[in-house]
Amino acid sequence: MEFRLLGMVSVDTLEGPLSLGPAKRRSLLAALLLSVNTPVPVARLTDCLWDDAPPLHARSVIQGHVSRIRALLACGDAAAYGVELATLGDAYALRSPETLLDSHRFEELLALAREQRNARDAVSMLKDALSLWQGPALAGTFPGPALQAAAHSLEESRVAAVEQLARAHTSLGEHDQAAAVLRTVAVVHPMREPLAASLMAALYRAGRQSEALDWFHRTRRLLVDELGVDPGSELAQVHALILRGDPLPQDGPDTPADPVAAPPPGHPEPGHRGRERTDSGHRAPGHRAPGLQEPGPQRAGDRPEPYGPRPAGSSDGRASAGSSLPVPESRTGGAVPTSARSGPVALPPLVDLSYPKDLLPRAPRGFHGREAELAALTRAAAAEAPICLVTGLPGVGKTALAVQWAHRNAHMFPDGLLFADLRGFSDTGEPALTEVLREFLPALGVPPRRVPESASAAAALFRSLTHRRRLLVVLDNVRYSATVRALLPGGADCVTLVTSRHRLDGLVASEAASAVPLDSLEPQDGTELLAGVLGKDRVLAEPAAARRLTELCGGLPLALRVTAARLAGRPQRKLTELADELADEQSRLTYLDVDDTSVSAALRLTVQQLPPDALHQFTRLGHHPGSHFDPFTAAALAGTTPRAAAAALERLAAAHLVTETAAGRWELHDLVRLYARTLDPGSGREALTGVLDHYIATALAAADVAQPGGEPCFTLPDGFCRPAAVRDFTDRASAMHWLATEREDLALAVVAARAAGLDDRAWRIILLQWPQVVWRVRDNWVPLLNIALECARAQCDPYAQSRVLTLLGWVLSEEGRPAEALALLELSPPLARQAGDRLGEATALINLAVVEAAEGDLEAALENCARAIVLAREESDAHTEMLALQHLARIQLTAGRPREALRSARTALDLGPEHEEAARRALLLTVSGEARLELGADSEAVLLLDRAAEEAERAGYDEGAVRALATLLRVRPGEGYRRRYEEAVRRISDDG
Repeated sequence: MEFRLLGMVSVDTLEGPLSLGPAKRRSLLAALLLSVNTPVPVARLTDCLWDDAPPLHARSVIQGHVSRIRALLACGDAAAYGVELATLGDAYALRSPETLLDSHRFEELLALAREQRNARDAVSMLKDALSLWQGPALAGTFPGPALQAAAHSLEESRVAAVEQLARAHTSLGEHDQAAAVLRTVAVVHPMREPLAASLMAALYRAGRQSEALDWFHRTRRLLVDELGVDPGSELAQVHALILRGDPLPQDGPDTPADPVAAPPPGHPEPGHRGRERTDSGHRAPGHRAPGLQEPGPQRAGDRPEPYGPRPAGSSDGRASAGSSLPVPESRTGGAVPTSARSGPVALPPLVDLSYPKDLLPRAPRGFHGREAELAALTRAAAAEAPICLVTGLPGVGKTALAVQWAHRNAHMFPDGLLFADLRGFSDTGEPALTEVLREFLPALGVPPRRVPESASAAAALFRSLTHRRRLLVVLDNVRYSATVRALLPGGADCVTLVTSRHRLDGLVASEAASAVPLDSLEPQDGTELLAGVLGKDRVLAEPAAARRLTELCGGLPLALRVTAARLAGRPQRKLTELADELADEQSRLTYLDVDDTSVSAALRLTVQQLPPDALHQFTRLGHHPGSHFDPFTAAALAGTTPRAAAAALERLAAAHLVTETAAGRWELHDLVRLYARTLDPGSGREALTGVLDHYIATALAAADVAQPGGEPCFTLPDGFCRPAAVRDFTDRASAMHWLATEREDLALAVVAARAAGLDDRAWRIILLQWPQVVWRVRDNWVPLLNIALECARAQCDPYAQSRVLTLLGWVLSEEGRPAEALALLELSPPLARQAGDRLGEATALINLAVVEAAEGDLEAALENCARAIVLAREESDAHTEMLALQHLARIQLTAGRPREALRSARTALDLGPEHEEAARRALLLTVSGEARLELGADSEAVLLLDRAAEEAERAGYDEGAVRALATLLRVRPGEGYRRRYEEAVRRISDDG
């Protein structure tokens, strides 16, 4: 377990970060950690959580957050680490070994660095210390004065550590490194003069005098413009020394006797650029005697060629224009002499031009589309000695694209077109390097009997022969980057085109390969591929069926070609018939198998090379009911941790079995998903239950942040499997964003749950979207909520039925269907009483009262709201009480009782809401403003309504803004209010 304050406030465990929830809870945890092992009074915690007058129930809020933190720590096995959150009278103390705090380890490393006599050791410790920082200190907390002061103090320590690191680099003569670390904090603290002076000194010592002076002028302008002061004496003194070109005093640890810092290798101190010898007469470091070079490591491509002396006119053992080619050693160990003549000469017997120079397979038939990828290859091939890397999943058409491009651009390579299938994903295994070169070298004119026996000698000859040529080398089906490196041609005018199911990141990193990823075909290109095999007339006769076939094949060229092959031999068969067969997911892969070609076989060759952890993750992904997933979802499917799932996903992405469509968001091709499902069909129910429970846990965490203080929308189902880790939402926006983006996958999860007989999960997954339902109530939620009601009734569960009916009735009332809403809402309170769900009954009574008031039955509405308030108070639930008071105030206002409405709204505001609940605050302020209008206090009403509109706009609650602004326009018509009103209405319309 580890507590983090140097960045986002978090608690890391072996299973991932704990889901801390809203900002107030993080703030409370941060306050306890800043005084770890020391009691922190409730009064001080209150100051950390509210920067103005705290609400009346502040103590209850703190108690609730403490209770939730205790539960989270227990989930992280805190007791095993000696961590305990204790209550000590009117205070709380978080007891923990200080070594679990990143801030404590940071300070320890700083102290150790100061004690080091060796500057190199100090640099290492300071780098370790600074690596603990992952962002601004205490991020994600409520920005009150107390925590802001603590964050400022931590930031000061970080700046001091950076300055200390820069001094250590300076003492080692590493002035560029010193400047780099100082610049990172100088940009953040532009008016800190000592920092600016240190950065100027580091730049100057690194030989970057102009940059040092530029930084001085930048700092001086800021000081004058922002503070109206001139630079201080320290900054001015450094500036003067740099202008004169004088040496600067040394200021690092282990300060040498010489007051001038040692220059870095190759960079004498500014002002002494001509000095090349030290006072002792030895040559200064970094300077070499003229004409001498230190030996460097030899690369494979730089070693002397094994074919005798270098030819005339060549400095590297390779053939050059106007010289002979290198000659191989004779079989007896001697060397065939080379010609030393300049100018054009006849080729020696090594090369025979009668051999073919084109090893390309024929151009693919029926090739369609891919114009963007072909253009990308052309751009990549325009670089010097380029390596173009075509990657994608099995069957996507990588080889076809490479060969098509090669044939289109054959005129660019007059010296040869080489092709080798390296069988990196084949049952037969990869060919030996010598086997490939025994194809390449004869194509370049080397008689087979003269091809060297050893792989290294043959590769060296290949590089030498291609040094001055314009050649294309296509390496197909590559598995490893190292295989490509051994077959790279030596000439700058040669192009290497590589295809692979793997990303080959090593080739990109070491050889600057240009990646051209290949995706599935667009529907139009897919239908053209079918037409190329079947004939245009047949496809035009059934255009809808042809497009459907393309979609069922997922735009995968291999699948489309297999489909076309099945139809080509049966001219009487309709495309619609085959499309109906492919629509059955259980047998689709079987139909995509013909003769020696099948989608399953292509995928099998890739999957069989996966390590066990990636293979396990892949098989479980096949049972995912949604369209996309993240490491948390993948972990729930596989029964692992998000960290292990992320590592497995990276391996699968490298093999193009999954695709990362956005940061941390992945997809499976439909046919790949079906294949993965066949590998372990018996694990389907376990994987599905795991991912359903993951959705439930994640959505509960989202609701806790989106609507803090409210009760969970249901109890957990029987046999609930808690995920190893749950996504941590830092604020309302991130929680609501997750609910919005996951809506489609949550609906797919419901379908899968019902099919598996997991109705207890299905209705919960629907209901847990209630924050999004409330926020976007007119967004067609009724069909989904009707499914939830069917699931609840199928279980004969009064608790479930009441909860679903309450939300469904409210949505119907908001859609303008009061009769239907009333019929459902009248059923909900008795069901809640039957289930012993008192808070559920209170919420049902509130929603029923709202509809009754809209239908004119105000007395019944007032009675039901009053009953809801009593139930909420008996359960000590401030959130539900506040909700009941809010609607009671609205109904009282409708009933012509403005004073009672104002009193109810005031009581609700005194209960809360908390800082995060701006939407409810806006509604209460609107009711208060309307009540003031009824009482004739127009000026006070305008102030309340204006404040309500501002809070609603700030929270993105456009419906609340429209209500407040509409009332304002009735009493204070003005252009500003009208513009804001119209903008809010437009936003609602755009969202709809």
